[in-house]
Amino acid sequence: MAKPNSFSCTACGATFNKWSGRCDGCGEWNSIVEDKPLSAGPASKSLGARRGHSVHLTDLSTKETPPPRTHSGMNELDRVLGGGLVPSSAILVGGDPGIGKSTLLLQAAARFAQAGLKTIYVSGEEASAQVRMRAQRLDLTQAPVQLAAETNLRDILTTLEAEKPQLVIIDSIQTMWADNVESAPGSVSQVRAACHELTTFAKRRNMSVILVGHVTKDGQIAGPRVVEHMVDTVLYFEGERGHQFRILRAVKNRFGPADEIGVFEMTGAGLAEVLNPSALFLSERGQPSPGSVVFSGIEGTRPVLVEFQALVAPTPHSQPRRTVVGWDGGRLAMILAVLEARCGIPFAGLDVYLNVAGGMKVSEPAADLAVAAALLSAREDVALPADTVVFGEISLSGALRPVGQTENRLKEAQKLGFTTAIAPSGGKPGGDGGMTLRQYGDLTAFVGDIFGAG
Repeated sequence: MAKPNSFSCTACGATFNKWSGRCDGCGEWNSIVEDKPLSAGPASKSLGARRGHSVHLTDLSTKETPPPRTHSGMNELDRVLGGGLVPSSAILVGGDPGIGKSTLLLQAAARFAQAGLKTIYVSGEEASAQVRMRAQRLDLTQAPVQLAAETNLRDILTTLEAEKPQLVIIDSIQTMWADNVESAPGSVSQVRAACHELTTFAKRRNMSVILVGHVTKDGQIAGPRVVEHMVDTVLYFEGERGHQFRILRAVKNRFGPADEIGVFEMTGAGLAEVLNPSALFLSERGQPSPGSVVFSGIEGTRPVLVEFQALVAPTPHSQPRRTVVGWDGGRLAMILAVLEARCGIPFAGLDVYLNVAGGMKVSEPAADLAVAAALLSAREDVALPADTVVFGEISLSGALRPVGQTENRLKEAQKLGFTTAIAPSGGKPGGDGGMTLRQYGDLTAFVGDIFGAG
């Protein structure tokens, strides 16, 4: 029996068994086209189709040398990339508008060019004069970077084939336009086609490509998720406009660890590296105050100390407010429920505000105990000692679970002058070179000992 034809929408990517004039998924007209599969085998020979070539197979014991890397000299960027830029790699960088993506990549382009890579910076959003103005502000006018302002993908690929660069930066992928795709620039099909053409061209020509991607209002890179699967590395450039700190976070990396972060500070002369993020995040912390707790966390392979700030106040409304910045709001609700159910400490009729100082975003469950300590400190109006760090995961039963890399967390805290750590029992037994470790098995014991409640 002949295989039925397949059709897909060029605007949203939805698939159908038959052609129709209007896509049921996105509502576009005349966007559904037939998908013609690659034919192979005896059946296709009768149809006159070309037969494919055999693929070379290897076994799992085959050894390959690690790919060489080029260091930019920006230690924070090299750390997030896994140790430097890998040849023929495709990197996608996303971030909010105005967060500093173009500034970061122009500085990176200048550093890689000075390191010996032939670099081309293609801007689809700004004219070359605007890019040069930014380069003057960043004092990068002497860097051997070639500029282009173009959106036509065919012309860009023709230029890259003639120039043979080792690194090309596309700012941004949403502005690229492929003339063989019948849709507007920035549409799903255009973004997918442009990313596919650029990544395959980079692999074929032994060229690294960095793509800038816009993000949606919920923080995800705009366009089809298949774009993130095409590239080797996905980086998010995060930060609050009201803060000078910027976080470059790897969420996917085929050549290094994921969840690694690099910390930068936005200055008048561009982005400056922050070699000791913990000291910077705690630099504005003053005298001990109720609701302030220092959490010793792990971001990728790096221990980072950040300050959790909590405020608990009577609410004038019938429904208390729960406002969270830099942490998961659902996990805050869970911590409040555990405190009430297991420790008998209610938060009904109280507004709860939780903030991670410095614009940092924390996602690991090891912050549970620090959040509980900050909430109790704010509610009881009792400040924890300034030389104390807290970390640990809280289960729904109220038990405290040990977390990984306890030794690294303690070393980072001790390096910054902290002398006491509060953690779950079952982790590292005892102190570490003068570091006092207070361990608890459940939340009730912690609350009773530290705050005299429960």
